[in-house]
Amino acid sequence: MGRPREFDEEAVLDATVQRFWKRGYEATSIRDLIDSTGLTGASLYNAFGDKRSLYRRALDHYVEGSIGERIRRCEAMEPRAAIEVFFREILARSLNDKDCKGCMLVNAALDVAPEDPGFRAAVADVLRRMEGFFLSCIAKGQANGSITSSRPAEDLARHLLGVLMGVRVLARVRPDKALLEGVVNTALALLDQDVVGDRRSGAMG
Repeated sequence: MGRPREFDEEAVLDATVQRFWKRGYEATSIRDLIDSTGLTGASLYNAFGDKRSLYRRALDHYVEGSIGERIRRCEAMEPRAAIEVFFREILARSLNDKDCKGCMLVNAALDVAPEDPGFRAAVADVLRRMEGFFLSCIAKGQANGSITSSRPAEDLARHLLGVLMGVRVLARVRPDKALLEGVVNTALALLDQDVVGDRRSGAMG
């Protein structure tokens, strides 16, 4: 039997996320990770593998603790409200990001995924998960009349995903509150376009 690990894996992954998130994959050295986690290089390697493997674990940890948690919480809400809460939380997080770290997933998509098919697939899976969340909310909202039916649910979901990614990138280089709020408000308004007319048409049918 292997010896039990003598460290808190959750805490180590939290520290690793913060280091990679702040400095990026390429700029983060093994020495940085040793300093952040308090583990030796050998302990890190034995527990998580090489630097790239550790980055993948850190990215998965970030996704589940941030994006995954938000999706699970919002799924319990009314569909139109769920989308708005999702975006408002992202907006607040972006505006409160004093170090302009951005979104670790978006950073991975730009910095690592283009050169690594495995990371590209992992990032694409998370993007599909977010698109699926938007699609589910929109379909439910169109069914109950709270979201416009003037456009296909798939088109609206993909539009929201594109807006979300754009907001996260913009926030890193131009974290202007009016700019980001305007982008989000316009995207959300698209969900309400002709909703009153849709309801009237349904009532007359």
